[in-house]
Amino acid sequence: MSEDPLKIGIAGLGTVGAATLHYLINENTRIAARAGRALTVDAIVARDRTKDRGVDTSGLRWFDDPVALAADPGIDVFVELIGGADGVAKATVEAALAAGKPVVTANKALLAHHGAALAELAERTPGASLHYEAAVAGGIPAVKALREGMAGNGITRVSGILNGTCNYILTEMETTGAAFGDVLLDAQKLGYAEADPTADVGGFDAAHKLAIMAAIAFGRQMDFAGVQIEGIDSVSAEDIVAARDMGYRIRLLGVAERTAQGVAQRLRPCMTPADSALGKIIGVTNAVMLEGDAIGATILTGPGAGGGPTASAVLADIVDVARGNTPPTFGIAAADLAPIAKGGADIPDEGAFYLRVMLKDRPGTLAEVATALGQSGVSIHRMRQHDHEGDAAPVTIVTHRCDLADITAAKERIVALTVCTEPPVSMRIVES
Repeated sequence: MSEDPLKIGIAGLGTVGAATLHYLINENTRIAARAGRALTVDAIVARDRTKDRGVDTSGLRWFDDPVALAADPGIDVFVELIGGADGVAKATVEAALAAGKPVVTANKALLAHHGAALAELAERTPGASLHYEAAVAGGIPAVKALREGMAGNGITRVSGILNGTCNYILTEMETTGAAFGDVLLDAQKLGYAEADPTADVGGFDAAHKLAIMAAIAFGRQMDFAGVQIEGIDSVSAEDIVAARDMGYRIRLLGVAERTAQGVAQRLRPCMTPADSALGKIIGVTNAVMLEGDAIGATILTGPGAGGGPTASAVLADIVDVARGNTPPTFGIAAADLAPIAKGGADIPDEGAFYLRVMLKDRPGTLAEVATALGQSGVSIHRMRQHDHEGDAAPVTIVTHRCDLADITAAKERIVALTVCTEPPVSMRIVES
């Protein structure tokens, strides 16, 4: 073991930062033995010095300025656990890399928006490197599996359930029959959802992770703007019941795949078979499915968030730094990442779709909807009108195979009908 300790500076002592600090102090001997080098937390920065974080910080150097800590010559590696795509988080990472330090971060938003530029800075600065296992799927080693474990594969597709909050909400809606809003409130009380849940239920958190994995998988620059994003806030109890009646479960799925027209990135709720690998994922669990020409398909599951699981990934990156493991940030040199190809939204997305419309309960309404679908090139496989109270009735439709563009056109025609009482909801039906 090296006699010189690796001196660590940590910015941000929230749930993940406090857990990371706990393991580095209380489990130091075990982790250092695996790292092959002594590890020591030298300095920290947090908003509140007086808060009890369950670990003794009295012997550590405290900083008030995170950027000053990032550039401090007394630390060897900088751990950024502040969060946010811009502002102080971005400034600290840039400062540490410019100072020639390895950076470990869990900041998915930062990487999704600025990953290519930060990778270039890391790779052209002697001593600097950028590590981000904790940014993609919490405790699941998805980055290492994709970047190192599958380095010999031509990756065709990466997909998965990438947000535990959304999966918890959908699972609770299935088991309790409660409405989305009621389950969301419970998730907030349990600490699974933030006071402002937009990043989670709107799909943005999962889309950040998908964009990062797509950059690694396909050797191209980060393209968060190219991710088609749809959250789960439009999913109703009626949709949950309809899915169950057909043998499906609704899951928020992220998919990035190589097609003949280019790389498509989509994040949206889908109906997946209840007995499939992804359909069986319940609660706050995440799942990442990787598909390559040599290995075929492999799936990794586990906790995708929380103090302990995310700290586990942060610690793995710190151990890599101690060992001197510094692979190219996104699997190949940043300068060799392919430029973003425009037109990803125009790539065909074909399959069967589920469609729910709320219609006034009067003669001829179903015929009007059928006409709108036919005018859009959408063929009906089956249609059902459900029991209802009041003047509007939910009608669920399963289409034959068609393109998402046709479904979008059909929804625009349907919502313009005087018999339609609210915007239609659609979901892709996947079979694996």
